[in-house]
Amino acid sequence: MAVNFEERFAVHHEDFKHYDTEKIRKHFLVENIMEPGNINLTYSHYDRYIVGGAVPLAEPLKLVAIEPLKSSYFLERREMGVINVGGEGYIVADDQKFTVKFKEAVYLGRGTKDVQFGSKDASKPAHFYINSAPAHKEYKCKHVSLEQADPMELGSLETSNARRINKLLVNTVIDTCQMQMGMTELKPGSVWNTMPAHTHSRRMEAYFYFQVPENQAICHFMGQPHETRHIWMHNEQAVLSPSWSLHAAAGTSSYIFIWGMAGENLDYSDMDGIQPNQLR
Repeated sequence: MAVNFEERFAVHHEDFKHYDTEKIRKHFLVENIMEPGNINLTYSHYDRYIVGGAVPLAEPLKLVAIEPLKSSYFLERREMGVINVGGEGYIVADDQKFTVKFKEAVYLGRGTKDVQFGSKDASKPAHFYINSAPAHKEYKCKHVSLEQADPMELGSLETSNARRINKLLVNTVIDTCQMQMGMTELKPGSVWNTMPAHTHSRRMEAYFYFQVPENQAICHFMGQPHETRHIWMHNEQAVLSPSWSLHAAAGTSSYIFIWGMAGENLDYSDMDGIQPNQLR
């Protein structure tokens, strides 16, 4: 068992204009998230946001502080959201133990010292997708099922973007300091997520794509609205989205994605929309 991490630094949008495909992928794409028997984390300098994954097998995985945090334990000054995209598992949070099924979430508040991830069946392990951000106060740890989510229906089949947004770890469901997480499921026949696209200068975002079939792919669009770029992505990969960048994608097949955000504003609808005919 290991807790592995890498560090990503912030990029100015003027520099981003000169990046080739390899450099865009190096700075924004997070490929190795789910590794059996390990916890893999990426520490981003966009709002100090962390994305990662934990895949426990026969033995639970214990979360420990990584070097960039300079803390005695991981959640000493942080909060965390976790969504399970694999087999049934559990999360230990100090004296609490949460059973976490497929597509269910858990919020872990600042000050939670003992965090462990476990799988019910090592042959069908849980795949815990992790987001974490700095926190200014303590809120209670909480399990959130899909039935408890704040749902929203958007888009249409005519524009190939009919989708259900499940707001899981947001201020209409639980208390958080700055982090928000949810899961968007596209309706059959739709391929576009987050279209019309938008930016929000008051927070950054990370997207994680899963249930992407083998040999299929996601084309994720980013950059400033007047000068966009794209990244081809595959199953259980994530992409970092700076506050100056839009974030939208289309898939070659069905898929689901998890969005996570952190920044100044907990108002989910705080965004600056961009119509398709305005994109360049």
